Amino acid sequence: MADGMSSFWGPVTSTSEFCEKNYAYSLYIAEFYNTISNIFTILLAFIGLVNAARQRFEKRFTVLHVSNMILAIGSMLYHATLQRVQQQGDETPMVWEMLLYMYILYSPDWHYHSTMPTFLLLYGAIFAVVHSVLRFGIGFKVHYIILCLLRLPRMYKYYIHTRDASAERLAKLYVATLSLGSLCWFFDCVFCKQISSWPINPQGHALWHLLMGLNCYFANTFLMFCRAQQRGWAPKIVYRMKILPYVKIEKPKTQ
Repeated sequence: MADGMSSFWGPVTSTSEFCEKNYAYSLYIAEFYNTISNIFTILLAFIGLVNAARQRFEKRFTVLHVSNMILAIGSMLYHATLQRVQQQGDETPMVWEMLLYMYILYSPDWHYHSTMPTFLLLYGAIFAVVHSVLRFGIGFKVHYIILCLLRLPRMYKYYIHTRDASAERLAKLYVATLSLGSLCWFFDCVFCKQISSWPINPQGHALWHLLMGLNCYFANTFLMFCRAQQRGWAPKIVYRMKILPYVKIEKPKTQ
């Protein structure tokens, strides 16, 4: 939300701003809360990465957690600078991450194993080039929502075939955080003028970041559980410090 202050990064060149006063706390950070709220996602993704690596899950889950971290870092740079280049560094990884989720969700039943990763890789590369040239606005948001919706049928299929109560709870938390986070994003965008007149700004977009960090963690953990079941690794959902769920597996000795 522009206020005319000078800054280290110069004039705003991004096509989107959010409902937070620019440079309210530092000349180096345009949207303070929208920037620091990404740290939570990085921490959760790092915890998931350590668990996946320690138990030697498939590399797809290592890449997934790393992609969550890259996306959060890109978002931090974007909200800190509000520059067009950094906006690309936020939006393009958002699409790449959705393509990676689609691969993890659909590849177990895909009979032609080389075609899916090849197609998704080409799709992601072409999108990055086209988006950098055409600079989609509302088109990007519509495209991203469609990719998100394409995940849901498969997530639902995994959910209805899951008999573990703890895993089912993860799936419900995934839906809950996605729904609540989307509401925060929507109200922050649509009712910014009204919110700006309030004594305290609830920082809806920052809340979106926090909830999406949880959303990605719950989704990743649920998918790791389902994949471990497919591989016969006897997965269990256990809790770190009785708060944070993660998947514990027991691989057969032959693996």
